[in-house]
Amino acid sequence: MKAFNIKGKMLDLSTPKVMGILNITDDSFFDGGKYISKNKILERCDKMLTEGASIIDIGAQSSRPGSKSINSNLEKERLLTAITNVKHHFPDIIISVDTYNASIAKSCIKNGADIINDISAGEKDKEMWAVVAEFGVTYIMMHMKGKPENMQENPQYDNVTNDIMVFFEKKIKNLKTKGIEQIIIDPGFGFGKTMEHNYEILNNLERFQKFGLPLLVGVSRKSMIYNLLDTTAQKALNGTTAINMMALLNGANILRVHDVKQAIECIKIVNFAKSCKK
Repeated sequence: MKAFNIKGKMLDLSTPKVMGILNITDDSFFDGGKYISKNKILERCDKMLTEGASIIDIGAQSSRPGSKSINSNLEKERLLTAITNVKHHFPDIIISVDTYNASIAKSCIKNGADIINDISAGEKDKEMWAVVAEFGVTYIMMHMKGKPENMQENPQYDNVTNDIMVFFEKKIKNLKTKGIEQIIIDPGFGFGKTMEHNYEILNNLERFQKFGLPLLVGVSRKSMIYNLLDTTAQKALNGTTAINMMALLNGANILRVHDVKQAIECIKIVNFAKSCKK
């Protein structure tokens, strides 16, 4: 996998990388309300960067199943404040912003965001792709069936992997016609999928290599883990590590996680194990 030039900063994807999650929300399923103050945000970033995160993904709008949208002005205010503070203290950091609002994305890019992480793949705001193209930023495109408020109400597919492949094929073609080349794809674990759908996708991750684009996997502490293990998100770290290991073996290039240290250890083990193969 080639390196990405992210606004002058090189992200070498010849080996998998870790994206650390910074939720500046009140109601995220795992860490809502923990990182609202300036000091807590900076402490969280420092910890994740020290542990080896290559990207910090900042979100101010929860996308957990059943979540409601917050006021766009509040989302924008939270994001811009966080980006400004984080960039001031960590000027070389690669910041991804988790938003599907084009005007918010534009403001964030102008204030230092390097990547736009759009869970709607341009479906929620038709101006998003124009903003991404205008500024030439890297674009993360996720597959989601439905909306966060209703996506887990009996999602159905003819064949979940095939359907997502067709979705990406069309989207990638359209993005490239608009001059957007630096694309990362995310199959959207837990976004309009049953538990069985999620594990089917996990087993078929290698198929997404067909597109020749970096593959991001975000399963950290999700219900596909804690429901299966009859536990809670707070106790789902071991299960997350197991799924991340499977994802790496099946071709994941970026792991989006709450727990950076453990994800880095997964990558080290997989890389070393592969180097010993004869």
